[in-house]
Amino acid sequence: MSILVENLSKRFDTTQALRHVYLEIEKDSIVALVGGSGSGKSTLLRMIAGLDTPDEGSIWINEKNAAFLSVQERKIGFVSQNYALFPHMTVYDNIAFGLHVKKESVKQIEERVHYLLELIELENLIHHYPNQLSGGQRQRVALARAIAPDPKVLLLDEPFAALDMRMRKELRDWVRNLRKRSSVTIVLVTHDYKEALEMATEIVMLKEGRVEQLGQPEEFYNYFVSKKLL
Repeated sequence: MSILVENLSKRFDTTQALRHVYLEIEKDSIVALVGGSGSGKSTLLRMIAGLDTPDEGSIWINEKNAAFLSVQERKIGFVSQNYALFPHMTVYDNIAFGLHVKKESVKQIEERVHYLLELIELENLIHHYPNQLSGGQRQRVALARAIAPDPKVLLLDEPFAALDMRMRKELRDWVRNLRKRSSVTIVLVTHDYKEALEMATEIVMLKEGRVEQLGQPEEFYNYFVSKKLL
């Protein structure tokens, strides 16, 4: 699913979060949004998801104006920094939520949820609630919940930040392979420049709410080295 961001601007009180952003995201790509704190990365991600409304500009998803599409119609999976799990639901029910919305059969839901639980290595916590999990475990459940309904666009806001190195690598590899196995466009916000180089097909650097630079990972390597970001 392709995404086109045109002349997007957003202000929060006295802070100009985005300034006339133009960005084309190709279908089936993995785009990493990088930049310092306050550069507009997470705001741009939330705009694409439909969680925030732009002050100016438009977003097109598969050539349809997203202003006329509900969050559900956008067919987007979203993982935020604070996980946003349903506190009254178990691990199983959190992951199964989107599948119930899609009206999948009981068998399909059980198979999909157990597959994802095995992937994130939390089969033994299937009946636990979010407040019984560590931060890393909650993050894994949030990722599984976003992936479960097989979205056409997957938006990830620092999705691996609370994970140990082994789990980070396994889930990064899994997300990369997801793009190969299914038709999904992935947009990733990360402060980890090495992660951007390893995962992305294109990197977009934001600064003060504007797109400062974009290109393929190999175009950024020397820049990151020179700035001592790696």
